[in-house]
Amino acid sequence: MKELYGNIRITDYSYDLPAERIAKYPMAERDHSRLLVWDGYSITDRIFSDLPDLADPGDLLVFNDTRVIRARLRFRKDTGAVIELFCLEPHMPPEFGSNLSSRSSVEWKCLIGNLKRWKQGVLVSEFIHNGCSHNLSAERMGAAGDSFIVRFTWDAEDISFAEVLETMGHMPIPPYLGRDDDESDAASYQTLYARHNGSVAAPTAGLHFTPALLGRLHEKGFEKSEITLHVSAGTFRPVKSELICDHMMHTEHFFVSLETLKRLRGRKITAVGTTTVRTLESLYWLGLSSSAGRWPARGIPFVSQWEPYEAGGGMDVEAAIDQLLNVMDHRGLEVLEARTDIIIVPGYRFRLVENMITNFHQPRSTLLLLVAAFSGSAWRDIYDHALSSGYRFLSYGDSMLLTPQPQTR
Repeated sequence: MKELYGNIRITDYSYDLPAERIAKYPMAERDHSRLLVWDGYSITDRIFSDLPDLADPGDLLVFNDTRVIRARLRFRKDTGAVIELFCLEPHMPPEFGSNLSSRSSVEWKCLIGNLKRWKQGVLVSEFIHNGCSHNLSAERMGAAGDSFIVRFTWDAEDISFAEVLETMGHMPIPPYLGRDDDESDAASYQTLYARHNGSVAAPTAGLHFTPALLGRLHEKGFEKSEITLHVSAGTFRPVKSELICDHMMHTEHFFVSLETLKRLRGRKITAVGTTTVRTLESLYWLGLSSSAGRWPARGIPFVSQWEPYEAGGGMDVEAAIDQLLNVMDHRGLEVLEARTDIIIVPGYRFRLVENMITNFHQPRSTLLLLVAAFSGSAWRDIYDHALSSGYRFLSYGDSMLLTPQPQTR
């Protein structure tokens, strides 16, 4: 099955995106952005604040409540060269919570900008915390694929690494914006409901929500649940291989509470963002692999890149969720932690997600493949309409609500 779906050519999922159509900044009012609505047959143009009138009351809206960290750290050498370290994910301690709360040294997998100017030695940068001057040091420990392990140390035992990042880090806005971050990004590149530190990219479909809009959705009878998936920099990685089978999907960690799992049973689910889709669909495959006894004896469970296309998937959705609930009950867990490498490509059958809210994605990207998997061949009509109708694209751009009938996917 991998051979069948892996032979998809990425060139078939491309389109011309003029640079001027990429939104450099968000709308002044989040919910005033435009919303393209596709119901499986036709396209209509709306405003995001119309959302409460476009879905069915009683639907369960599922949000990703991850919080973007200031993951870019800049160091200036005595020579004047600037070295930028982009913190991708914790290496030691490997857990986000314990790493970010650490008050001693930590290690992270990092991308290094201007690498050729940092061949050896320790980088040092000064930062001010609560009016006092401190130093952060960075030491390269070795390679880790296309990234590097970097050890960070700082000279204050009462400051956590999260506080170090918050004090001297820069917001990791996408490179395709073609600009440095500024103060406005600290708020605008963060969802209003962000709670758990760990992402190096925002779950951008959630950027359109305002307190007033969430209140109207609640009044209309919509229910709300959260998952947490820490978005990695891999979300920006273009597919460079001709065939999708030659592309290595990035890994992302996620957390789902016992309460959220229970609420997923038998519900019509609208996923806010592709990261939420990725998490919800991964839950099905985790339930299947747990039932088959394929969870690792140690460490957290995971969904491999091609597992959905090789495992069959004959289990009922509610049975898969019940399996996860049983495992959590047996282990005394309140939160399920897992990681996923899943790649969702045309031909994939969605198990949990019925509706999706998402922004417009880059050509030749795995996110565009996911949208094409959800909307079928209509994805091109959707994007052609958005391009011809003046929609704004990518992270700070407009969005779409996809509500297909089952037979139109």
